[in-house]
Amino acid sequence: MTVATIRVHLPTSAPSAIDRSYDITVGRGLLPTVGAAVKAAGGRRAVVITDAAIAATHAAAVEIGLRSAGIEATALIVRSGEGSKSITEAGRLWDALAEHAVDRRTHVIAVGGGVVGDLAGFVAATFGRGLACWQVPTTVVAQVDSAIGGKTGINLTAGKNLVGAFWQPHGVIADIDTLATLPAREFVSGFAEVVKYGMILDAAFFSWLEDNVGPLMARDPAALAHAVERSAALKAGVVEQDERELTGLRAVLNYGHTFAHAYETAAGYGTLLHGEAVAIGMARAARLARDLGRVSDDLIARQDQLLLGLGLPVEPPPGVDLPAEALLEVMARDKKAVGGELRFVLPARIGHVELVEGVSTLLVRRALVG
Repeated sequence: MTVATIRVHLPTSAPSAIDRSYDITVGRGLLPTVGAAVKAAGGRRAVVITDAAIAATHAAAVEIGLRSAGIEATALIVRSGEGSKSITEAGRLWDALAEHAVDRRTHVIAVGGGVVGDLAGFVAATFGRGLACWQVPTTVVAQVDSAIGGKTGINLTAGKNLVGAFWQPHGVIADIDTLATLPAREFVSGFAEVVKYGMILDAAFFSWLEDNVGPLMARDPAALAHAVERSAALKAGVVEQDERELTGLRAVLNYGHTFAHAYETAAGYGTLLHGEAVAIGMARAARLARDLGRVSDDLIARQDQLLLGLGLPVEPPPGVDLPAEALLEVMARDKKAVGGELRFVLPARIGHVELVEGVSTLLVRRALVG
């Protein structure tokens, strides 16, 4: 399998004239190459921040590669799960970096899924007023989405990602082989973001996903590589045009997420995996779009069928009681709300979505329960 490289083109920062563009590298057997990449970027010391579940495997492979390249490496391990995206855990990592006398020439390497990537990226963005950061995503959701674009953050009790920073990585190195070791539920969860890209930007890719559910669920490397490459390229294109969500274009990446973040928060972090919540959120968003007269039941049926075929839910699981009022309360605090008024990314057709304002609470409540 060939290695694919996707360039994320970003404007040069002033006044330092630093080129902030970076590569997303997708392929097999890439973990040992991280050290060479960091060395080529001028790194001489690195801190690997990783998930406890992969500290002895994927993170260890990265550490070996770093040391082989002559880079001093230290590992900091965080507990698995969404609960680690907290001010408490960020504070612990800040203290650890200070204890290790980390300076501004130290590179932070985030090895793991979306939680580690968001947390490590935020710590890198804030310690010493900014450390170089590399994303080495080892889950589907991180490889196709969260590791790309520079969004970092932690959660508060009031909601997800309410504290964070835009901090672009030096590079993203996505090793497809790491996906073979994912637990089934976590593996499947990541495909909600893959489906999202087809829904918002690429109808042909959506059709390809419909035709390749079997190979993807069998973890066929070629199918996985195509899904990751295409998703990464689509996100890179959006980030290039709207890095900091100033024009509204990047908002399309939040399709399903206003609902999803409400489900995650109201259910309690960890009850639903992020991808599961996104799948449910996309299903709710499609129904809201139908009730607004924007799409037909055919679109809902195609999206539901693909999500279900990939093993993803389209409604909250039995036993997860989420009253509409509690969900609406969380939505009102969503970062995409303006002046307390909800805004939703809704489909107009497969491959195209739009940001819609002024949606009545009655219709949102109906979408939540129907």
